[in-house]
Formats: sequence, structure tokens, C-alpha cells
Amino acid sequence: MADIPPDPTDPVQSTAVSATHHSTAWSRAYEIAAGTPRPLPAESVTVERAAGRVLAAPLRAVRSVPAFDTAAMDGYAVTGPGPWTVTAQLLAGAPQPGPMRPGTAIEIATGAVVPEGAEAILPYEDSARDGTLVTGVLGARAHIRRAGDDVRPGDELVPAGRPVNATVAAAAVQAGVERLMAHRAPGVTLLVTGNEVISAGVPGPGQVRDSFTGLVSAIAARAGALPPARRHVSDVAALLESELAAARTEVVVVSGSSSAGAADHLHGVLDRLGAAWHVRGVACRPGHPQALAELPDGRWVVSLPGNPFAGLVAALTLLEPLLHALSGSPPAVLPTVPVRGTTRLMPYGVRIVPVHRGTPWHIAGPVSSAGLHAAARADGLAVLPGSWTDGDPAQILALP
Repeated sequence: MADIPPDPTDPVQSTAVSATHHSTAWSRAYEIAAGTPRPLPAESVTVERAAGRVLAAPLRAVRSVPAFDTAAMDGYAVTGPGPWTVTAQLLAGAPQPGPMRPGTAIEIATGAVVPEGAEAILPYEDSARDGTLVTGVLGARAHIRRAGDDVRPGDELVPAGRPVNATVAAAAVQAGVERLMAHRAPGVTLLVTGNEVISAGVPGPGQVRDSFTGLVSAIAARAGALPPARRHVSDVAALLESELAAARTEVVVVSGSSSAGAADHLHGVLDRLGAAWHVRGVACRPGHPQALAELPDGRWVVSLPGNPFAGLVAALTLLEPLLHALSGSPPAVLPTVPVRGTTRLMPYGVRIVPVHRGTPWHIAGPVSSAGLHAAARADGLAVLPGSWTDGDPAQILALP
């Protein structure tokens, strides 16, 4: 569906177009958030405490894997020509017996240390036993994993820039790593503004529930940040300024107070605090009045529009790539897929809409900047430029 051109005689449309022209392009805003911050410093942490953080240096093995010659099959460790006389049984973790003599066998379990002198493991399924006598034909494989077959000390297990997930942690422990170098996880303070916002209970007349804390917490966790500290701030400029000053985390997220209304104080407060503006409005709908600023002491401020869906769009546009950058993660590459459907486009920006997964993906339907119901049923958000037509490819933002 082609977009309907703005009517220059309509004061509402002409104001919107003018504001869009003075805003940052969506792709550029995403790029600024992802590429401007420097990763937080690295520190040495235990493997257990590194979960979710990003490696600041390659993870290297301390010991060999396997650490010793080990049986790869259940059966008999044998040496010399058969038949073989069974002299002992050896389970994983048991002390190793003395050297084997030709013509002997030791019953052995997978993972046990291979006795000195053993030439191969004869699997149970390839053997026959009568009392202490074992017969069988050895195959081409010895079924012995030699020390260092997988990893040797100093080998790189995982390169820098990779998140420490459970598999990385397990590989580190297996290779004898006790501590590793990881970037510090960014801290986040969430300031939820608005006299009408409540955090619990049934909203009364004119009240709304806080829908930002859960969304910001999920995005922070996904981006490797610490759980946000939440504060509610009334619509008073001095209170907002005080809370901004008191927040000691690397990132401060402010929901609401983002526009130019009587209760929107954030821009004036940041100007008084001497903040440097990196993004001040984005050419997108919803989510236009989002912003990214840097305080003189290096803390970052992300401004999210107060309407929940617009705020979600802004959090995915600015907050998530910012946190990834501070965490030390490489910039994410957004998937691009064909999208079908119809929607009202923006001639001078992008329209961001909920979409359902499919072949191709398709637009979920009408959505306002306030409602989250369409996004809740969707599989992602599609970023549609003004030139998009039905079936064209579009970038997809993953929902938290």
C-alpha cells in the first residue's frame, strides 16, 4: 500500500513532517546507539560469576581435554595378541593399576583412565567372555581418546566478544579455567515518570499501570546488563533532576517526560545538566520523541516515550543496542525478511509495525502508539521505510 502524501495545508500533518525532517533517521539512530559507547572496562571474574557477560579476551585452555588417556567405549583394555586373560576391573574415577602385561585384559568403563601398556579397547559388543578369558577381533579404531585430542593448554576455546552462556562456562571448566576476563555488566536505573502511573493494584480514574519495568528489565537481561533499579518520579522538574543526579548506574532510562508538554521536563533538565545530545527525536512512528544523551560524567540517558508501544519501539531502537555496546557485544545484525500486508507509511521516516512469522512474514494489523496487544500477539516488529511496498524485505526487531 502506497503512503498518502502529507497535506501541507493541514497544520497537524505539516508539523509532523517538519519534526520528522529535523529528527535522526531510524537506521542512523540505531547505528549511533550501537556504535558510539565504548565497552565497559574488563575485569577478572570466576567462571560462575561470568554468566551473561561478554568475554574481553579470548578464553584459553589451562589443561588438556581429555586430561588423560581415557576409554571411549565400555569393554576391555587389551594388550598383545588374544585371547586375553582378565586381571581386573576399572571404573571411571578409580585408581589406575600397574602396567599391563601382554595377553591380559582389564574390564574398563567409558571415561576411565586407560592403563599403561593398553593397545586398544575391545568393546563388549565385539567380544565374548568365558570366565576370565576374553576373545574378540579388534577393529580399525582403538577406542582410546588420547590426552589433548580435543584441546591442549593454551588453545583458544572461545574468541573475545562472545557472551558467556552455559555452554561456554562448561567448556571453560572442562579445560581447567577458573577465572576469565569479561567486560563489566552495565547497570541500569529506570525512572518511571508520571503522576498517573502506579506500580501495583487496580488503576483508579485517570491512572495507568506501569508497563515499562518488565519490558526494560527483559531488554536489559537480553543485552547483558544488570537488573534495573526502578524509581517512580512525579511530574516535577526538580524531582526528575534530583533522581537523575542520584542515579549512579552507567545508563539511566526515563519513561515519559519525553515530549514538549507541560509535564515533559526531561529535555530541559538534561540541557541544564550540560548533556550532549546524540539523538534527539527519531524519524519513525511510533516512537518519534525518543532520545539518547550523555551526561558530562559519562552516564547515558535513554528517553522513552510514555505511550507503551512507542516506548517499546524506542527501547529496541536505542536502549538495547546501547547496552550491547557497553557490555562489549559486537553490533547485532538485524534479520531482513520479505513482509506482506498493508499499513500507512511515513514518507520521511519509517513505520514500525508488529508482524507474524511466516513465508513471508505479514503485518499483524492496526496498532496505536499506546496499545501493546498487537505486539503481544506478534513474532517481531518490522521496520518499514517510506519506499516499502507489499512484499518488499524489511528489518525485524526481536520482541523481548
